[in-house]
Amino acid sequence: MKVCDLHSHSTFSDGTFTPTQLVSLAEELGLSALALTDHNTSRGLDEFMNAGKNSSVETVAGCEFSTEWEKHELHIVGLFFPEKTWVEIEDFVELMHIAKRNSNMTLIERLNAAGYELTYEEVAASTDADEFNRAHVAKVLAGKGYAESVDDAFKRILREDIGYYVPPKRLSAISAIKFIKANGAVAILAHPFLNLNYEELEEFLPKAKEAGLDGMETLYSKFSEKEILQAKELANRYGLKESGGSDFHGTVKPDIQLGSGRGNLKVPIEFYNNLKP
Repeated sequence: MKVCDLHSHSTFSDGTFTPTQLVSLAEELGLSALALTDHNTSRGLDEFMNAGKNSSVETVAGCEFSTEWEKHELHIVGLFFPEKTWVEIEDFVELMHIAKRNSNMTLIERLNAAGYELTYEEVAASTDADEFNRAHVAKVLAGKGYAESVDDAFKRILREDIGYYVPPKRLSAISAIKFIKANGAVAILAHPFLNLNYEELEEFLPKAKEAGLDGMETLYSKFSEKEILQAKELANRYGLKESGGSDFHGTVKPDIQLGSGRGNLKVPIEFYNNLKP
């Protein structure tokens, strides 16, 4: 059975593998296709797609947009972006980068006031991403001994309800879908059950479909068997194509492996073939 992975991250957002290393790992694992879907940036796509030219792996130019719908954070993935549109992605998310930068500054200031000694500059230096996120802050906190691990830092320090982290204003999910479609790419709802329950998805999907949503992830590293079945049923009901992926980040999420997730993920190559424009 040929398999693919249509959701992965590199050092250009919050992953620990470079785009070239991702392609090499995918080839080593025998994946037939791999999508790079860094958060809110296209900066890694040139390296990624060039690496794919000398590989047996079909590479897919993607981006994962952090969006909001009815006060819920939703992630919308765009796949198969034409090269000429990559610069458009950066323009589209520029205001969000500014909001993220302000959010990061507030987070560091509040942590400093609480006695955590770290600077904006040292966290920024830990990544090639345009703007760092809580995963990078968590790594620095763990490295300084304020937390036992990245996961521990999230649970005890960086959760939104604790008060240090204030989320930035996000794009609207519907506008992200429309942007993806206007630029000749395929719009996918990522890991739906991480942010919405079944009833909320029944409300969101018709509106998203009307805006141009092409598909949704029905296979994902953290989905239970029940969630997989529900996702497939919803995709079928609303005429959405199926997608899937590991959401691989490298060593910051050591329990998630490229292609196989937590060990039992198998995204059939037919998903890639059906989604490809």
